[in-house]
Amino acid sequence: MLESKYLKDNIQNIQKLLTIPALRHFETSNLGKLLRLSKIREYKDGELLIEEGDLDPWLYFLLSGKIRIVKEGKSIATISQKGEIFGEMRIVDSLSRSASVYAAGKTICLAVDTSTKKRLSTEGTRDEKLDFLLLLYRIFAEYMSIRLRLTNEELVNAMKVIETNKLKMS
Repeated sequence: MLESKYLKDNIQNIQKLLTIPALRHFETSNLGKLLRLSKIREYKDGELLIEEGDLDPWLYFLLSGKIRIVKEGKSIATISQKGEIFGEMRIVDSLSRSASVYAAGKTICLAVDTSTKKRLSTEGTRDEKLDFLLLLYRIFAEYMSIRLRLTNEELVNAMKVIETNKLKMS
């Protein structure tokens, strides 16, 4: 993995963040805060980004490439959409990582160090900090809702296949 230093809060970096769909609702001051908690990480094909069971504090935005999500050795999803968030469940529920994530080809991510939330505490007012965190959690909620809807559809389709197979066996 190649990793940058923590990013600088400058207009060029903020403009780049605005190209990520999930971050378009952020105000520039909040994007600056996000930048100061972030690094750019580049991974090679097959390289591990997140290991199932870990307790690391990183949240990711996919900038380019693809990731493969693996649970208990089984590939459960591939994500390739720019701006997709992953690693958020650990941040929301503080439990260990529920799955492993691997690069599928060259992959570049914005990695946000959520353990450095304390960096926010020295800047701005309490309301500004709360606004920033609420916006971040809103983005998490939107992405998790989309994923839950997709999972529901997959579950219903799998149940239909099982039912069809049961009828064929009867």
